[in-house]
Amino acid sequence: MAYQPFNLAGKVALITGGNRGIGFGMAEALAQAGADVVIWGSNAERNLEAEGKLNAHGVRVLAQKVDVSIEHEVVDAMAEAVAAMGRVDTVIANAGIGFGAPSFAEMTIDGWRRVMAVNLEGAFFTCREACKHMIERAKSGDPGGSIVVTSSLSAISGAARNEAYAATKGAVISMIKGIAVEHARYGVRANVILPGWIATDMTAGAQESKAFAEKVIPRVPFRRWGQPEDFGGIAVYLASDAASYHSGDSFIIDGGYSIF
Repeated sequence: MAYQPFNLAGKVALITGGNRGIGFGMAEALAQAGADVVIWGSNAERNLEAEGKLNAHGVRVLAQKVDVSIEHEVVDAMAEAVAAMGRVDTVIANAGIGFGAPSFAEMTIDGWRRVMAVNLEGAFFTCREACKHMIERAKSGDPGGSIVVTSSLSAISGAARNEAYAATKGAVISMIKGIAVEHARYGVRANVILPGWIATDMTAGAQESKAFAEKVIPRVPFRRWGQPEDFGGIAVYLASDAASYHSGDSFIIDGGYSIF
C-alpha cells in the first residue's frame, strides 16, 4: 500500500474558533484531507456559514455554539461532540480574543481578566476535556490523539501595550509542554503554533494602517500578510499519522518575520 500518512479519513478534528480566520483555515484543510470536523464558535450565524462551506467537502460537520471561557459550556460541548461523532482524534484550541491598551500603565484589571478567561482558561478547559476523552479511549485499547493550541509570536517577542494577550500566549506554550510529557503514555501528542502577522478580523486595524503597511509588512521576508489558509498544512500534519512521534514542539509560522 502507498504511504498515505496525510489521509485523515476516519479521523475527527475539533477546532475552537473554527468559524473564521486561522481556525477556519485549519478546519477547511482538515476537511479536504478527509477528516470529519467539529467547529466551535460563539457566533451562531458565523457557525452556520462555516458549516455550509465545510459540508461542501463531503465530510461530516458539526458546528456548536460555545463560549470557551465558560467551563460548563466546554464540558458539555465536548461530550456532545464525542457522542455525535463517535470520537475526537485532534483538538485544536484556537479560540481567542485580542486585547490592548493605550499603555501598560493604563491597562485595566477587567480587560486583563477577560483576555485571560478566553485565551488561557478557554484553552485550559478545552485541552483538559480533550485529554479526558483521549485517556479514556487509550484505557479502552484505542490510544492516540493530537492536541494543538494556537499561541502567537507575541509570546516570544515584546508586545508593547498588549501584555495581557502576550501573557496568555506565553502561558499556553508552557501548558502544552506539560500536557505532552504527561500524556505521551497514552499516545497523545501536544504541540503549539505561533502565528505572526496574519490577515484576520483581529488584525483588521493594522491591515488598514498605512504606517503598518510601510514599516512592518516590508520586514516580513515574504513581503505579505499571512493568510488563514497558510495554516492548513500544519493542521493536517499535526492531525496525521506523519506526526505520530512529534510532541512538545512550537511551530512558528510568520513568513520569516521573527528571524529577519
